[in-house]
Amino acid sequence: MGQIEWAMWANEQALAAGLILLIGGVVGVAGQFKHWEFAAYGVAAGVFIMLLEYPRGKRRKGTTMERPGQRFLAAVVKLFGPLTRNYYVRAVLHACLAVPGGFILPTVLGTVSLGIASLIYLLAAIREEEWKPILHQSSETSRVGKSIHQPPMNPPPRPPAEQRRKQADNIPAAAAYVVATPITANSQ
Repeated sequence: MGQIEWAMWANEQALAAGLILLIGGVVGVAGQFKHWEFAAYGVAAGVFIMLLEYPRGKRRKGTTMERPGQRFLAAVVKLFGPLTRNYYVRAVLHACLAVPGGFILPTVLGTVSLGIASLIYLLAAIREEEWKPILHQSSETSRVGKSIHQPPMNPPPRPPAEQRRKQADNIPAAAAYVVATPITANSQ
C-alpha cells in the first residue's frame, strides 16, 4: 500500500474551509450580528484562502487532475515562491487566519475547518511534502490506424506470435494462402 499524500487532503479541506468561512461571513454581515467586523474579516479571509488553495499541487506519482482555470492562479502562487510552496508556512498562515473567525457564531464552522486544514498541512510538512505546480502536458492523440501495420489474418482465438511465425515458416506459400483465406458458406 502506498504512502498517503497529506497535502492533497489539506488542500481540499482548506478550500472547503475558505468557502464555509466566506458564506459564514456573508451571513454575519447581512444579518448584522454584533461584532459584524469579524464577519467582514471572514469574507476577506475566505476569498484569500480560496484563491490560495484553488490550484492543486502536483502529486509525487500518478496523475493529478487540474482544476478548470487553475493554470492562471498556479502562476500567481508559484510567483511567491517559498511563502506559498512550503507547507509549514501554509500551516501557520491558516492557523493565524482561523483565530479571528472564532469570535462570531456564523464563522465558527469555517474556523474549525481551517484549523483542521492547518493541522493536516503541518502533518504534510513533517512528511516533507511540498507544493509543486502541475506542468501543462501537451496531449498527443495517437491514431489507431497508424499503430496497426497489418491487420490480423487469422480469426480469434489466435495462437501466440511465436507459434504463428513457426507455422508460417513451415508451410509453403500456396498452403499459407489456403489457410489464411476465410471459408464462406453459401446459404440459401
